[in-house]
Amino acid sequence: MSCYALRLPESLKLAAKRIAAADDTTMNQFFVVAIAEKISAMETAKFFEQRAALDGAGTAQATWDKVGANTPLPDDNWTQ
Repeated sequence: MSCYALRLPESLKLAAKRIAAADDTTMNQFFVVAIAEKISAMETAKFFEQRAALDGAGTAQATWDKVGANTPLPDDNWTQ
């Protein structure tokens, strides 16, 4: 594991501290998860760009448009 000194505006530090406390975790864990989520989002976007190129669609948006054109199945419900 490595260490990295992070320069953080006070307003972001306070928000991170508040959110981490509400989630009953440490600020370090909050930052690790936030960085992991960002990396995941960026790599997912890259994956879809690569898939779109293989598919000949040219862009990830064209691939998403194909998905968006389909009507959801009756069991495709998301309730919270």
